[in-house]
Amino acid sequence: MTTTSTETAPLLDLQRLFVAIRRRKRLWLATGLLGLIAGAAVGIVLPAPPTAVTKVIVVHQDDSPTDSGTLMRTDVAVLSTTKIAEGALKKLGSTESAEDFMKNYAGLGLTNNVMQITVKAKSNEEAVAQAQALADTFITDHVQRSQAAAAAQSKAILDQRKNAQDELTKVDQQIADETGKGRNANASTLEGLYGRRAALASQISDFDSRAQQAGIGSPQVAAGTQIVDAPRALPKAFLKTEATNGGIGFALGLALGLALAAIGAVSRDRPVLRREISTHLGASVIAQLPSKPRGPARLWRRSRAVSERKRVATTLVRAIQKDKPSVSLLELGAPKVAAALALDIAEELEGPASVVDDLPGEDVRKLVAETKSEVTVLGAGDPEGEPDERRVGVGTVSPGTAWTDLEHLGQETVLVVKAGHANTLWLHTVARQLADQQIPIVGVVLVDPDPRDKSDGTLWDGLHTALRGRAKAAPAVHRVSVVEHEDRIDELAARIAERVAVAEPPTRRIAPVRPVVPPPPAGPKPPPAPLPEPGKVSVPDHLDAPTKKFAPVKPKRPTPFKRDHGEPAHKGELNAELESEKSAEVS
Repeated sequence: MTTTSTETAPLLDLQRLFVAIRRRKRLWLATGLLGLIAGAAVGIVLPAPPTAVTKVIVVHQDDSPTDSGTLMRTDVAVLSTTKIAEGALKKLGSTESAEDFMKNYAGLGLTNNVMQITVKAKSNEEAVAQAQALADTFITDHVQRSQAAAAAQSKAILDQRKNAQDELTKVDQQIADETGKGRNANASTLEGLYGRRAALASQISDFDSRAQQAGIGSPQVAAGTQIVDAPRALPKAFLKTEATNGGIGFALGLALGLALAAIGAVSRDRPVLRREISTHLGASVIAQLPSKPRGPARLWRRSRAVSERKRVATTLVRAIQKDKPSVSLLELGAPKVAAALALDIAEELEGPASVVDDLPGEDVRKLVAETKSEVTVLGAGDPEGEPDERRVGVGTVSPGTAWTDLEHLGQETVLVVKAGHANTLWLHTVARQLADQQIPIVGVVLVDPDPRDKSDGTLWDGLHTALRGRAKAAPAVHRVSVVEHEDRIDELAARIAERVAVAEPPTRRIAPVRPVVPPPPAGPKPPPAPLPEPGKVSVPDHLDAPTKKFAPVKPKRPTPFKRDHGEPAHKGELNAELESEKSAEVS
């Protein structure tokens, strides 16, 4: 039965997660390889179209060293408009729609003043022509927008000059009217009009100079915005493209495989560590065997696996050799390993031994036929053999097992469990069913353990079934079957008393039972002693003495303390004083 742990289990055991991911490395390596192959296949099936690149330097009228790239981002956005696309298609004389053409090119701001234009087409020549047309169209549009802005500014200044000139004409007319009055002219009014005319004349002069400056525009924009890198077709680097696509595919596949392995480890809940398996089964891991080598490794690792299996068989034989109860091997995920281990145990046992094959696939019989072993293989329903013959039963505790038939394979069992095969719920089911059948688990042989597992698979509260308890010849608790021979009743009772004394010691010490002295044998009674004559019996002096000597009562002496002359504290003291006074008066 399983043991309960007082420690709180973590929500996510990182060690168990890493071990589960490492054990499923074939999954995520396979997905990574598939991603690598898919990426390389994409580069072959869908090759990159012919591409042309050109670079344009763009000069802005409002260029500033502190610009964060806003102007260049505006130019890239302008390049991706239908106006530029239609202008380029018009130069090329193409009937393609502007929306479809915009999907085949893109702009990229390299610096604040350098833009790269990339165009994809059906051929290199077509790509170069489209890149040239796009660059020319963008430059023309950029210069036109700059000139249009300068012309609009010049027109606005000229409009302001015209308004100032009209106002100056009105002021001149007012000055002429006021001067025509002669001596009646107002001097302060004339002075204000003269000041106003001078200010308007100055504004008109300033507007003239600004209009001339705006009319010139921004010649540096028109002169500086040009193609600095002529359109050219990019060479096709097949190996580089394949390596890039393959690397991207491998990274994506590897990430997908790791994610699947991690999710499976958390959701499937299949213990791998020795600590977890021993805890869930309620038995210690006494040995471990590697899994069957795969691929070319089985050519040079076969002898090593056989030697390790024989070493484990020798360990089990030493544990069960001196025990009369039969022992079975029950597999969980490793039928072939259990069959081979049973044959090794039968060969190592002293005296006649046979193997009872109760595996669904009859793996023991197949293995005997392959190896031509001389070990006798019996079926689960075959009759018993010689009295001294030892039987090693081989069965399974996989789903669908007939639990009530396991007792016929052996009164004790050794579980052969493959790491990561069964989930926690099924391990608890196996432990509970074996406990219900009263079949003690001697230990667990772990198959295919994790090589980096450093956890402890020993339970320290199962001494009656653990190998360390067997080394001290501690009797195991077995289920007593029907007694067939009456001459073995005394031996059976002694064994049961010894088991109870070892397994269940008393909680308190009981005084030993003293032996009863047998009465003397019956015979003639001796004659009674004669009585002494009357008057001759003497009584010892000490028998007339009183049984207790009492001290004489002494009167209480007066003391100088007031507390001693007060009333007695209780009735007993008052009676004592009255008795002393009475005795004094009588005397």
